[in-house]
Amino acid sequence: MHRLLLTTAVIGFVPMLGKGAALTYYENIRPLLEQRCVGCHRSGEIGPMSLTSYREVRPWAKAIKEAVVLKAMPPWSADSSVGLKFRNDRSLPADEIRRIASWVDAGAPEGTPVADGSAAARSNSNEIAQKPDLVIRVPQLAVPASGTVQYTFLVTSLNFKEDKWIAAAEWKIDHPEVVHHMNAFVRPPGSSYIATAPYGQPYVASKAERLARRPDEAESDRRELLIGYEPGYRVAPWGADRAKLIRKGSDMVFEMHYTTNGKAVVDSSELRIYFARETPKQRVLSLQPSDRNLSIPAGDSNYRSVASATFSSPVTLISLQPHMHLRGKAYQMIATYPDGKREVLIRVPRYDFHWQTTYFLADPITLPKGTAIECTAWYDNSPNNRNNPDPSKVIYWGDQSWDEMNVGFLEVAFDAGQSPEVAVLSTNSTAPPPAISELRK
Repeated sequence: MHRLLLTTAVIGFVPMLGKGAALTYYENIRPLLEQRCVGCHRSGEIGPMSLTSYREVRPWAKAIKEAVVLKAMPPWSADSSVGLKFRNDRSLPADEIRRIASWVDAGAPEGTPVADGSAAARSNSNEIAQKPDLVIRVPQLAVPASGTVQYTFLVTSLNFKEDKWIAAAEWKIDHPEVVHHMNAFVRPPGSSYIATAPYGQPYVASKAERLARRPDEAESDRRELLIGYEPGYRVAPWGADRAKLIRKGSDMVFEMHYTTNGKAVVDSSELRIYFARETPKQRVLSLQPSDRNLSIPAGDSNYRSVASATFSSPVTLISLQPHMHLRGKAYQMIATYPDGKREVLIRVPRYDFHWQTTYFLADPITLPKGTAIECTAWYDNSPNNRNNPDPSKVIYWGDQSWDEMNVGFLEVAFDAGQSPEVAVLSTNSTAPPPAISELRK
């Protein structure tokens, strides 16, 4: 009831923010929707309805107003008042919120139809506008209507006869409604990672197989994340003169996790890879500081977990991504520099498992040798969390959405000729964090 009253009060207030000339769909609203919304709200994308025409938009006008006034859409969880600025910031400026609200309050007039805007809409598509150099497909994998689907792996031999620099990669997901995540890992020659899996066919590996590794094996010699997909995924190349490396003789390993939703489907998702045309200046590496020692008490509304990474050489930070599951509440990443200075990199006061964002820095920053990044996660395992599958259980690290994780994904860049062992990852669940109330101011 309180939420309903608040919604009504906020929506009722917006028209008073400003009135001007009559707004119409074609002149004032369509350009905004094409820039901000159509990339997801179109056929084949994650949005639940298409918003590519007046006919499609008009029935949803009031719902669109409510979503933008409450800042539920476009989805953007980072607190813009603190931390770094991000080039993929989806949040709407106040004037655009007022424009949509005023148009809806005026009856959502169509105006004079003008030329089709599909070209502008395509420019906001969640795809790279060129032909990929390599496509790897999931071979018609059947996802059942119900039940628990274990992590499934697909190993493909790349048959590269020489090292390849990858300028960009992207997922084209066939059935996003059932995909919890997909990760594409590069497995170098001689790696222990899922070494027992056959080539070319889906394989469910045991926990022991997944964790197996040689004692002297560096992480970059075992596997390296090329690109991941989660709900909320958007294409974002790493930038000019940056690329990821795939060594000759490497395999590609898909780690696929599906969540059933009552409808059986056959998945044929694909990974598209784009080769760099010349050797880049910087190599990009994905790091995954994580806390696998999670033990969230039943009913605990504010459990805290910390994972960290300390850099043994200078790196350029280019992206951040918090990752938790359904009990995820809030997240923060802080850099502590060698001189003791601390800087908030990102603060997510209300984490949304259903829309996970990789935050790409508008201006990548240099982290000097010795810089540590703390990835602090808060969880709500109480009955007050409407997403909580069962507040009566103690929750540990696990694969499924009803388990939990704390992973602070980082993408860093460094000199292309440098060793990839640039960071030491660790877990630390004892350092006192700021109060959760400070994150929600």
